[in-house]
Amino acid sequence: MKLIPVQWCLAFFLSGLFMNATAQSWTGPPEKPKERRELQYGPLHPGKRTDAAMQRFREYGLGQFIHWGVYAIAGGEWNGVKAPTASEWIRSWSGKTAPDNWKATYDNLYKQFNPVSFDATRWAKQAKAMGARYVIFTTKHHDGFCMWPSRFSDYTIRQSPYQKDIVRQIVDAYAKEGIDVYLYFSIIDWHNKDYRSASPKTAGEKASYQKFLDYTRNQLFELLNNYPQIKGFWFDGTWDKAWIDSYAFTYQLEKDLRAAHPGLIIGSRFRNDEYGKRHFDSNGDLLGDYEQGWERKLPAKYEWLNGNDWDCVMTIPPNGWGYIKDWSPFYTKTSYDLIDMLMHATSMGGNFVLNFGPDGNGNMSPGEDRLAKEIGEWVQLNGEAVYGVTHAPLEPNSYGYFTQKGNTLYLTVFNRPVNNLIRIKMPKSATEVPTAASLLVSGTSLKMKFTDIGLDLDRNIYVDITLPDTFVSQQPFVIKIITKSGKINAAELEKAHM
Repeated sequence: MKLIPVQWCLAFFLSGLFMNATAQSWTGPPEKPKERRELQYGPLHPGKRTDAAMQRFREYGLGQFIHWGVYAIAGGEWNGVKAPTASEWIRSWSGKTAPDNWKATYDNLYKQFNPVSFDATRWAKQAKAMGARYVIFTTKHHDGFCMWPSRFSDYTIRQSPYQKDIVRQIVDAYAKEGIDVYLYFSIIDWHNKDYRSASPKTAGEKASYQKFLDYTRNQLFELLNNYPQIKGFWFDGTWDKAWIDSYAFTYQLEKDLRAAHPGLIIGSRFRNDEYGKRHFDSNGDLLGDYEQGWERKLPAKYEWLNGNDWDCVMTIPPNGWGYIKDWSPFYTKTSYDLIDMLMHATSMGGNFVLNFGPDGNGNMSPGEDRLAKEIGEWVQLNGEAVYGVTHAPLEPNSYGYFTQKGNTLYLTVFNRPVNNLIRIKMPKSATEVPTAASLLVSGTSLKMKFTDIGLDLDRNIYVDITLPDTFVSQQPFVIKIITKSGKINAAELEKAHM
């Protein structure tokens, strides 16, 4: 029998430390107030959506995020000096380490942006082979550079040497591969002279900021009109006080966007209520269609989610979404780490979205290519446990993660016991009874029996599944368990006494 290699165990341990640290930094929606506030600018549609578009979102399982823009030219450094900030934030570099006239230098980088190696079809085919069911693409990050030829800006791909509409190529190529497209859009826009972070006070400031709000509205409707096949928006940069205080405008804007594009999906970070509450309003209700706060972290408990839809967006390095020239100073996640996070997310009813940061020529890094291939090979064999699954109402276990689809349970095993015995705890009151178990990868039937281990007042029963000594796997593997409606008859089980 061959168990998981030591280096994989170490990687799993390290990723566990990483996830435990980040999981504790978010505890889900706040406690519901004892008395509800009357809100004029709360959720547009309270409760979970039940339409086909949202059901499709719930079934994605795995997605791809692409952060790409002018910042890819710098790659997180300049003239050999590494910026003390995330690569896509490099324009904000300041202080003693910043190059002279850095912002002016950055603002002229678009004149060098000519990604001659860019091939949207190649990217889309790679994403499909990886198993991604949706993609989120950066149309405009905080620097304000538009990856489409916007009529409302002079700082777009049209003004670069490349000139061609990159968003159009992404949307068409990914849609052709059957991958749903969502567009990332930053509200923050450092290039726009009317943008401001602080709330406007004077009449002049208010008039200027209103121009910015109109500009934002125009660009969003331009994207909807240019690319009507998109499924939703992924918003960023909505934390500035000026935007927060524009709650009446943002409420109406969301309403108008949804009216113009029925089924449009918008996450929880687009806007706030009149009391400044983001993600969840002042009554603890979700603002948007799904929780969008799981950025580089995963929930430790299913209960944190309060039944909401959600996804997790994750980087390969510890931080930095755009292209990074040199990964060597960082721990970069392995395919084992990422598959673990994927199954963690799906086991709690969420989607997992892996970020890629292409370089200035339009190439993914070799590390990204390798990870996409490794993840794709695993998902191709085990996708039944990934797509269209829900949370299984079973206690957490030490082996891995449960997902469920109808009357089928899937246990993705990351920690194989040395005695090859997988023991699953189920309440004696369960109304679904396991009837058969097999290895998903091969269909090989596995020996299964019910066991009462004889603990006094134990309300659980135990399902023992035995793995064959001859089964060897270098990867996490999936046990498929078929159930049927019924009651576990504890009286017929083998008795064990203390």
